[in-house]
Amino acid sequence: MKKIILFFGTAICLQANAQTGYKVVKTFHIQSPGGWDYISVNNGKVYASHGTQVNILDEATGDSAGFVPNTAGVHGIAFDNELNRGYTSNGRSNNVTVFDLKTLQLVTQIATGEGPDAIMFEPHTQTVITCNGRAKNLSVIDPKTNAVVATIDVGGRPEEAASDGKGKLFVNLEDKSEIAVVDLKTHSVLNHWKLTPGEGPTGLAYDAASNRLFAGCDKLLVVMNATDGAIVDKIKIGDGCDGVAFDAKQKLIFTSNGEGTLSVIKEASANQFTLLGNYPTKRGARTIALDQANGNIFLPTADFDTAQTSNGRPRMIPGTFQVLVVQASK
Repeated sequence: MKKIILFFGTAICLQANAQTGYKVVKTFHIQSPGGWDYISVNNGKVYASHGTQVNILDEATGDSAGFVPNTAGVHGIAFDNELNRGYTSNGRSNNVTVFDLKTLQLVTQIATGEGPDAIMFEPHTQTVITCNGRAKNLSVIDPKTNAVVATIDVGGRPEEAASDGKGKLFVNLEDKSEIAVVDLKTHSVLNHWKLTPGEGPTGLAYDAASNRLFAGCDKLLVVMNATDGAIVDKIKIGDGCDGVAFDAKQKLIFTSNGEGTLSVIKEASANQFTLLGNYPTKRGARTIALDQANGNIFLPTADFDTAQTSNGRPRMIPGTFQVLVVQASK
């Protein structure tokens, strides 16, 4: 995921009712060192990447349910529930850790392309796919053999991918401001679609019913027709978006913004989208996980002091890593 500057000012809501639609209802604190990236939810548990390990929490209580160690520079977590396996993308060690979902014991590690970042389980091909940022390619893993079966050059830095569930994969290319369309049968790139005026795409989600892609860009959510790459709409969102989630039941798109807001967009139809508001969360809460079963939203972040590091970013206060739980206001 891209590195972003965090803002210390109060997040500005763009609509008058933005204070009431969604709110932080719980905060789960995790006492371990390191930064963070993606967060995932699976079968009542929250999996938070954190430095060199993955912390696992009970979704309802925030109680620790264990951790997966030795995942250097971990970015994302994916799951194959039929095989009872979890997978982490380890950016520093250029590999994927495979672990048992019940015991959390290491199964194996699989070498990937350089800089594996986002990771996903692709349901149509029943494969695990990593987006390798430095290598500018994808690694396709067969979870039954724990082997890389294909490497796909996508022609840019892949940030996140979304599947149509029918054999096509859509990949945000952050450095090109494009979406690459991948044929998972032939392991080849079919098209490159421009996201202009969107720049620096990060999070990506897909609605199978409307056949629409939702790409989180710099201060902009770009809605794209997944058939031909036509831009359907452009919605202003909060600054520092690094994650997008789609609630298929409520037809809502969420973007997590590092400035400390959650942008919520309503999909009224395939061609009609409305920003409901930019709701306050906490600065640094830039990535997102959505539980499709109950609508709970999870955002990882931390506390920061006023000192800045050598690269100009705010300094995280050690021991303050946390997961925000966001729900719709009643």
